[in-house]
Amino acid sequence: MDAKDILGLPKNGPLMSQEKKSRPQKESQRKPDGISREVYALTGGIAPLMPSIDINQLKRRALSESEKITWQWLPFTSSARKDNLQLYHWVRVVNGVPPTGDYSFAKYNKSVDVIEYTDEEYEKFLSNPSWTKEETDQLFDLCKRFDLRFVIIADRFPSNRTVEELKDRYYSVSRAITIARAPAPADVAGHPLVKEPYNASQEVERKRALSMVLSQTKHQERRDAEVLAEAKRISESRKAAKAAEETELPDVSDAAPEGTEKAGIDVISTSPNAQLPSGIAAPPVSETASTLASLRMLRVYLRTYGLEQMVQAASSSAGLRTIKRVEQTLQDLGVNLKPKVPTKLVCAEHLELRKEILTLLNLQKQVQYKEAEGSSYREGSYSETPGTPPKRAQRATDQDRTFIPDSTSFGGERAGKKDQKRKGPGRLSEVPSSPAQSKRPRKLKTSDG
Repeated sequence: MDAKDILGLPKNGPLMSQEKKSRPQKESQRKPDGISREVYALTGGIAPLMPSIDINQLKRRALSESEKITWQWLPFTSSARKDNLQLYHWVRVVNGVPPTGDYSFAKYNKSVDVIEYTDEEYEKFLSNPSWTKEETDQLFDLCKRFDLRFVIIADRFPSNRTVEELKDRYYSVSRAITIARAPAPADVAGHPLVKEPYNASQEVERKRALSMVLSQTKHQERRDAEVLAEAKRISESRKAAKAAEETELPDVSDAAPEGTEKAGIDVISTSPNAQLPSGIAAPPVSETASTLASLRMLRVYLRTYGLEQMVQAASSSAGLRTIKRVEQTLQDLGVNLKPKVPTKLVCAEHLELRKEILTLLNLQKQVQYKEAEGSSYREGSYSETPGTPPKRAQRATDQDRTFIPDSTSFGGERAGKKDQKRKGPGRLSEVPSSPAQSKRPRKLKTSDG
């Protein structure tokens, strides 16, 4: 017995070779163009989701058979130069025709129109004790030559002048000439030189602050960033608290009617010494402010999430039973617990409605508390029962009544117990026990006498 007998396989080998030969051979598929070998091996020839295009086909450019392109070393002139300098460069020539026109980079040559003044204008409008006419002329010549590059102008200027002084002199002269040549000052009121005059002291301060910022170390930059972030957080929290106080403390004149009812509501709602029953608390202004501050720190949040946070903050002082009563009231009014269209106005009105319902429930609790307190006062007060004779009449009857000893009065104790049962608790010390005068005196027998 061998392994084939155990496995139940036939022992003749030629049949197995014939079966192997009878299997159809797999057709070899050729890799399409534009797909790498690795990608084709991973996909297994499956059609890709996106059409693949050979990159080499995109780079090819269809050339017409009639075009003949050559590159030639040709001379050119630029309109940006005034000296008619002739230079050479390589040019693409199509069918032997060289390109014509101005130099392609001449359009980037931009020059500044520097204002020129006359001697009469200088004497009339531009005289300055700290500047001579020769220095002003040299300044304007350098500004025209170097296109207002004041760093280079300060380097080439003969006298020791700072960049800010050169800028101040140039812009002040240009501004004065512009205003003097205008027919009316209103015509040049919108000109940049007139609208925004140059301020040398501000420029010096700006450069000083910029040099301080650029000379800071990494540790100082982190400290400054932390201070700015903390200052921003404090300012935002203060704004949120102020806004919450304005929204949470409405005007009493709009909410209360005129007369005595307004005064009563003022005493209940705004009196700081008013004693409220347990379960009734003031509106949580601080919690609402903290919620607003936390939402502003998020910067981006869903309005429904903000509404849920504001509802939780507004009902944080109320119990679970009160919250359920608020939701039941909303359902009775036909209002959804969450707005279907949570716009800013809808969310604000929904939150205001919840606050009004919570205020209504708190006022109802206060009314119930006051009614219970009044009823307890009424029940505790003393009131005489009807049919009780006055004390003087009782004394007269006690004197006229025949004396009955305690040993012989069998019904006296029962009558006293009945009177005690009829009276309420707490009235035994206030109301004197009535004697058993309704019972007739027992007749004495001859044996007793």
